[in-house]
Amino acid sequence: MRHAGVVTGARVTHESGSVDDLAAVSPDSQRTGVASLLRREPIEEAFVLSTCNRVEAYVVAADPAVGRAALEEFFAGVDERAVVETDHDASLKHLLRVATGLESVVLGEDQIIGQVRTAYEDARGAGGIGQLLETAVTKAIHVGERARTETAINEGVVSLGSAATRMAARELPLEGATALVVGAGEMGRLAARSLVDAGISELIVANRTIPHAEHLVSEFAVDGNAIPLGALRTVAPRADVVVAATGSDEPVVVPSQLGEREQVVVDLGQPRDVCPTAGSLPEVTVYDLDDLETITAETREQRADAAREVEAMVDREFELLCEQYKRARADEAIAAMYESAERVKARELETALTRLDDGEFSEEQREIVRSLADALVGQLLAPPTKSLREAAAEDDWETINTALQLFDPEFGPAALPPSFDRAADETSVGATDDD
Repeated sequence: MRHAGVVTGARVTHESGSVDDLAAVSPDSQRTGVASLLRREPIEEAFVLSTCNRVEAYVVAADPAVGRAALEEFFAGVDERAVVETDHDASLKHLLRVATGLESVVLGEDQIIGQVRTAYEDARGAGGIGQLLETAVTKAIHVGERARTETAINEGVVSLGSAATRMAARELPLEGATALVVGAGEMGRLAARSLVDAGISELIVANRTIPHAEHLVSEFAVDGNAIPLGALRTVAPRADVVVAATGSDEPVVVPSQLGEREQVVVDLGQPRDVCPTAGSLPEVTVYDLDDLETITAETREQRADAAREVEAMVDREFELLCEQYKRARADEAIAAMYESAERVKARELETALTRLDDGEFSEEQREIVRSLADALVGQLLAPPTKSLREAAAEDDWETINTALQLFDPEFGPAALPPSFDRAADETSVGATDDD
């Protein structure tokens, strides 16, 4: 597969847009998001990461303008001011930062690494992962794992679930409280674990699928109960803390279910799980993802030293990723050169050996002629092979472009993306994200 594509990225996150902006651009699923991008020819590869606080899309095309056009259409449902676009280098580096937790609402949170893995599998299932994104996403997962095993970036508050607990604890004591978690997915599990660790005496889990809720309750040594979403009206009024984290398109927690006592409600849903008017009830305090910024600011301060370590790690891994692409690009040009030479050698050998087919040459002598041809090709191509590897190391893509045009009959000017042609694009390989 040719390494001639260029990666283009775009995103709406908790930093660039609101909860409503995120809801407006969230695809039905990551897999369908990838499939929709691949339908926009000539997009070659696509990757979509959709979580409660970010929707990101990456595409590969020969021309970055094609990638930008596809992403503009993908994010057409939101104000363009909420969309952050990135070129090849910035997209790759940002993806590494995302996987390490440097771009998360809660700095260094652990959940994002699993979300990147899931998005990778979804993109593969939709046919969106080719050679360029395979290298990029697996590198992101690798550096994300390193960040968590080699630094303290994930110590303390490590998820939105634990941030929700910290926020609730500011309003009322959690020791001996009754907590209701709406949603039994990964976010709900993290919230439940954090609430149990904070000392609640009763955990109620509401979910569309009762067995999932029962399984979650069984994980903790605390009085618990699993209920269907339809039973919220009878259970929610007695909960001190409500944490909502479902994948519903509509609010599942409404004002009529709340307000009989002092309650803290934390909405981790995207789109919103809690009807906005619930906050107008005198006894109810409602927080959403935007409100968690106070918690995340404290976390960032506490993890500043670890974050600097991870920043340095990302910088180095990004350099290695670029070098990996360079080697692949140089190897492609070298392979094309050798294939071209082999075609000429085979043709001329056949002609020469046919002329010698008069019985005067033995098979051993013919093998000597073949070895001579092999040696000539190897010696003649050794210097340009060295030059092409040096050209890749020095970002001299014009030389590699010329080599491909000379030796690959299928290669033309359109096959080399502008981001790899330094005569057309002076963007440095070390460019940083524009956040």
